[in-house]
Amino acid sequence: MPSPLRAFSWLLALALPISTIADTQSVAMTSSAPLTGTLDTSLRHEVDAAVERGLKWLAANQKPDGSWSNADYPALTALALWTMVNDTPSSQPEAADAAVRYILSCVQTNGSICRDVPGKKGGGLANYNTAICMTALHATRRPDVTRVVQQARAFVAGAQYMGDDEYRGGFGYDSNTKRAYTDLLNTYYAAQGMRLTADVEESRPAGEPHADINWNETVTYIERMQNTAAAGPEDAGGFFYNPTDPKAGTTTNAEGVVVLRSYGSITYAGLLALVFADVSREDVRVRSALKWAQHHWTLDENPGLGQEGRFFFYHVLTRALDATRVDVINRDDGSAVNWREAVARKLIDLQRIDPATGAGYWMNDIGRYWENDPVLVTSYALLALEALQD
Repeated sequence: MPSPLRAFSWLLALALPISTIADTQSVAMTSSAPLTGTLDTSLRHEVDAAVERGLKWLAANQKPDGSWSNADYPALTALALWTMVNDTPSSQPEAADAAVRYILSCVQTNGSICRDVPGKKGGGLANYNTAICMTALHATRRPDVTRVVQQARAFVAGAQYMGDDEYRGGFGYDSNTKRAYTDLLNTYYAAQGMRLTADVEESRPAGEPHADINWNETVTYIERMQNTAAAGPEDAGGFFYNPTDPKAGTTTNAEGVVVLRSYGSITYAGLLALVFADVSREDVRVRSALKWAQHHWTLDENPGLGQEGRFFFYHVLTRALDATRVDVINRDDGSAVNWREAVARKLIDLQRIDPATGAGYWMNDIGRYWENDPVLVTSYALLALEALQD
């Protein structure tokens, strides 16, 4: 069954280029090398087996209330649920049903899907949790969650920051902080959630206004987080988290100007956010991001962050390259990479097997961005592998 992202990606070809970021003439979307960008039958069977082991592990580690991991953050449960509903027909229907019940128990009267976490910076991370939860609920295709998704969309739309500063058009963890703080990660999740759930607007009650975000402002915000050619060849086309917290630090370009460094996972997240905003794959912003990815190609680390955030990197890399219909990565040295095969082999190799059950999971020994949580990391890995199955 094609993923919602794959089904949506054809819209890229309908959008028109808007502005210029960098010289992208050398971007290689495909290769003349004899590579097809597909998986052979044997490797597909290995991917299927790895996915099945991972789903089995998640089901075995679900809590009695239907949640996974830290129950204060229902997005963690939603990501695991999403892996199960992508598996069609689902091999873990009872676990998926229990997860839906738990997520629904976290629905608030304002439409958000989160839990209050007093004393925590950002509180319950309302925007982050709601965007991910509504995406996963919608992916179940259950009619009984439609109203919840509609109300969640209204909440997310209302969380878009529209102040007159560099954060305008973006999204942060929680709009209730009353401060101008947005970032590309939350903006990616909001754009993804609003695009993939858009069809629920067709069944809104008569007279009720449709909920949506200001997509033009969203694109403008995303563009602000992308390095231009002036940043220099190592950073041009890549993305950073936000202007005050770039995550990968800074560098100084040839003109002596301090530049916020681009890094892998946020570059692919920014690329996906452009996809969800209907920006054409021929647009210079998309092409310059792909050029950065080509220049920094590796699966041994999250470029710019090392081992930090490595599995989120695999997740967004796979979905971004799939959505932009890139089959082969052409390296700067002239070699070509079948990235689907490379990702599949990397994730199969990194899967850890429980000797008692034969189930499999993934975990990052570097805990930044919660990646020492095997539930979160297993969800990222499964979402990446499932994208390869389409």
